[in-house]
Amino acid sequence: MLNLSNKKALVTGSTRGIGKAIAKRLSQLGAKVIVTGRSEERAKEVAKQIGNGAEGYYLNLKDRESIRELHEKIGDIDILINNAGITKDNLFLKMSEEDWEEVIGVNLTGVFLMTKEFVKGMIKKRWGRIVNITSVVGLVGNVGQVNYASAKAGIIGFTKALAKELASRNITVNAVAPGFIETDMTKGLPEELKRKYMEEIPMKRFGKPEEVASVVSFLCSEEASYITGEVISVSGGLA
Repeated sequence: MLNLSNKKALVTGSTRGIGKAIAKRLSQLGAKVIVTGRSEERAKEVAKQIGNGAEGYYLNLKDRESIRELHEKIGDIDILINNAGITKDNLFLKMSEEDWEEVIGVNLTGVFLMTKEFVKGMIKKRWGRIVNITSVVGLVGNVGQVNYASAKAGIIGFTKALAKELASRNITVNAVAPGFIETDMTKGLPEELKRKYMEEIPMKRFGKPEEVASVVSFLCSEEASYITGEVISVSGGLA
């Protein structure tokens, strides 16, 4: 049984979907979880649902001051899950510079800013777990998602480089690449498109948020202490 007792874990974008499933799983394993999102009310509501001392806070990943204020409120952490992300899909020739910068800013620069803010505490403790949620799209690409695929591929490079820098400090840095997962985002897809994607997935189904959470929780545990710089795909064989 994995055990994360006496560990404090921060999960960005954890008011719904994959992030919420991760926060819930880490809490079940004994960690004190910090739920964050763009709505403080929603974050506190989810934290209450999770229980076990979970706390909810507002967080804007594009605002350095928001990140700094969160750090002041919660103190240092042991586990950082960089999960939050947005999409602004469009074909490349129609993609605006604003939509490019928005997606890169939240999905990639946000990971940089969060990690920069909280990693020093891990270095002091000489123990830490950083898990970055990338995407199968960052591995294989996808039509209409040049901005999103670029950000998610950037997270993979970020993960591998930072893992080498922090390994001597007993801090692991890994990435998890979900494929098509049953979330609000995929529920909104047209049925015809869902069937098309399903045909491309060797396992012929979408994954569940809990299946991603299980991999993340393992990477946060002592059982994964010799794993760093890796990208684990949770995609039903898609990549």
